[in-house]
Amino acid sequence: MGMRNDQSSEGPVTRQRVLVVDDEAHIREVLARYLSAAGYDVIEAAEGPAALRLVATRPVDIIVLDLMLPGMDGQTVCREIRASSAVPIIMLTALGEEDDRLAGFAAGADDYVTKPFSPREVVVRVAAVLRRAEAVSVPAMVREDGVIHSAGLTIQPALRRVARGDVPLDLTAKEFDLLVFLARHPNQVFTRQQVLDAVWGYDFFGDASTVTVHIRRLREKVEHDPAEPTHLKTVWGVGYKFEP
Repeated sequence: MGMRNDQSSEGPVTRQRVLVVDDEAHIREVLARYLSAAGYDVIEAAEGPAALRLVATRPVDIIVLDLMLPGMDGQTVCREIRASSAVPIIMLTALGEEDDRLAGFAAGADDYVTKPFSPREVVVRVAAVLRRAEAVSVPAMVREDGVIHSAGLTIQPALRRVARGDVPLDLTAKEFDLLVFLARHPNQVFTRQQVLDAVWGYDFFGDASTVTVHIRRLREKVEHDPAEPTHLKTVWGVGYKFEP
């Protein structure tokens, strides 16, 4: 597998740090080589607990995370990271496994790449996800304790509390889960089915109209004018997104 010498155009001017988490050494080696050539500083982990230790002790700008890790799988690692950090995460999943991709999004992943993959594609995805993260870093901020500040809301996932300014909002369990899911992925559009799978789970027997009903109820509690929402937006023909 040859590697071109002009990859620097895909990377950043300053050396941002990428954590590559995969139990296969040759995959880590190839990704590290391509990402380093593109201008990134690369650190590696072969399993979940080691990745969590690195995230806790070293600043990381983005994580490339394999879903199928031994022991603690990638979905669990992603959830653990999301409990305290908004660092972008790209999940590596098996080719054609839609359930894996949806599970990754549900756990808090920002993007995915299917195996087998082109290392150059991973470099391009890393650059793209970092650009998106930088674009929304000001309006949607997540503190180290996992609290989300966005759209005038303070969302505390661990305590299951949300407030607009100093006024607590009374949300049902599913309304809260829906708000947290969308707020953790600002400006990202999800279909009703993706939201249903992420928030209600794959074993839910209802249909996607459930999402529509909960979006409407959530707007009534979150939006200043539910008839003209500014944050919980409908993308006609596609689904919904949260705009900070």
